[in-house]
Amino acid sequence: MPPPSSFSNGSSVLLVEDESLLSRRIVAFLEAEGLTVNSARKLAEARNLLAVERYDYALVDLHLPDGLGLALLREGAFSENTNVVVMTAYGGIADAVEAMRLGASDFLTKPFDLEAVPLAFLRSRAKRCATRRDEHRSAGSNAGTELFFGESLAAIRRQLDQLIEAERRLTGAPPPLTIEGETGTGKSMLARWVHRQGPRADRPFVSVNCAALPETLVESELFGHERGAFTDAKQARVGLFEAADGGTLFLDEVGTLSMATQAKLLAAVEEGCIRRLGAARPTAVDVRLIAANNCALDELVRRGLFREDLYHRLNLLHLVLPPLRERGADLILLARQILERTAARYRLGERTISPAGEARLRAQPWRGNVRELAHVIERAVVFSKDRALDFAELSAPAGAPAAAWLNPAWQLPEAGFTVEGAIAELIAVALRETEGNLSAAARRLGVTREYIRYHQAENGATPPPPEPCA
Repeated sequence: MPPPSSFSNGSSVLLVEDESLLSRRIVAFLEAEGLTVNSARKLAEARNLLAVERYDYALVDLHLPDGLGLALLREGAFSENTNVVVMTAYGGIADAVEAMRLGASDFLTKPFDLEAVPLAFLRSRAKRCATRRDEHRSAGSNAGTELFFGESLAAIRRQLDQLIEAERRLTGAPPPLTIEGETGTGKSMLARWVHRQGPRADRPFVSVNCAALPETLVESELFGHERGAFTDAKQARVGLFEAADGGTLFLDEVGTLSMATQAKLLAAVEEGCIRRLGAARPTAVDVRLIAANNCALDELVRRGLFREDLYHRLNLLHLVLPPLRERGADLILLARQILERTAARYRLGERTISPAGEARLRAQPWRGNVRELAHVIERAVVFSKDRALDFAELSAPAGAPAAAWLNPAWQLPEAGFTVEGAIAELIAVALRETEGNLSAAARRLGVTREYIRYHQAENGATPPPPEPCA
């Protein structure tokens, strides 16, 4: 029998078993081992639990009253961090092999000793960790580094080298890291790269855009909740901190969190534990925190929109990614690297950029930064029949007459249109393509944020929420 220390405190298990006596015996045994167990007797019940809860382990019977347990694996119902073990009766080995092909890590043949269950969990976890290490090695230590090529980021690369070297000497959780830069400069990719280089590469990397979390749910999403903590809390739920336990939690647009949530985040960082909503006791978590924002956090501190104590706690390590328009000659080097990667992904062979294409790339303002550049290159790779891409669909350099670069495919509708309607549609497209980021949409349209707000208010549309900074 494995010692209780083999599992982190409060590790969660989903048991899917329709035989009530066996289910009760397994639940009692695992709870005695310090595991938290939720049980389901049918596929439908399991799906409902998986919709609101992330589990560290799952023990699934393959033959259930309403279908095969294989369905949960085929549907991708489990989190990528869940270690799945399946149970099958003697003679059902073929189903167990299929379950392994679909993502299960181990299987048990009934009847089995209860002591075999935690051992299977540990084998499953070890196998998953080994798989992650293999994927990390096969991806190569340079995966994603094309964002950081060139002389313009030489200082950042030196900082990254020092950071990775320091992390490998540490035995506990590395200190928090803050990354600042405009939308599309590669903050999330840099965060993933830092995670892959460190000693936690085979542990979870959990990413969340704080701006996309409704204020009413943000605390539950980050810290989790117990059953009955609020009206709709019908099941306990693991928060993102617990989901990232042992790995990295990436908080993008951290500056959009409310002051109340910032206070709870500060406590979690300083104390190394969180408290689920409705929980009587805190839960220890071992999380490396990376925070990112699209504008300077110290400016938010000066404006009273961000806690100064949290700023200093997160800002122990600080990187600033410059916008693409400030990276000079590195633009073409970066474009070639992205082109090589994109062409390889589509198995289209070698692609190059023509001299005319390079000129067009240099002439663009790139308000969407590296993300916009990557989208432009991907469209060209997919739709161009030529080996050398000239990006003819891009606008001409500043000062060229409009007729020289307007897309000939654009057609004015015979029934006509209103200018106000066209402006409203352009604003809607810009907001959609920038994922609702008002500043990025304004830059893409060449207008101010206030113009977008005024236009939407005048036309009865719901304007985007105020942003903390320009």
